[in-house]
Amino acid sequence: MRVSRRSLALAASIAAAIILCAVYYRFDPEVSPMPRCFFKALTGWDCPGCGSQRALHALLHGDAASAWGHNAAIMLLVPLMAFYAVAEWRKSSSPRLYALLYNRWAIYALLAGITGWTLWRNLA
Repeated sequence: MRVSRRSLALAASIAAAIILCAVYYRFDPEVSPMPRCFFKALTGWDCPGCGSQRALHALLHGDAASAWGHNAAIMLLVPLMAFYAVAEWRKSSSPRLYALLYNRWAIYALLAGITGWTLWRNLA
């Protein structure tokens, strides 16, 4: 039996996600030596992902309110990333969905949203 590259990539991605979730479930980023944000150390501003480690830890423990407080954008981006992953995986069977998500304007909108989120959280 021959296994396709796509199946191997999917299996590797799922394994990596499971390992990542296990690490963030077990270790609290506030008290363990998790990586710190280079952007925040350099500029003093929160980057779009600042607080996402603590938010993921809180989500894995069922505390959505705390996760929202650490980084509200992560609550929206995790399902969006999953949707993009499904579109990527099914691009041959759903080419219109793939084209809709990966067109120039969708990418511009995503970048504008991330930029707006970064400015809002630092200037508000």
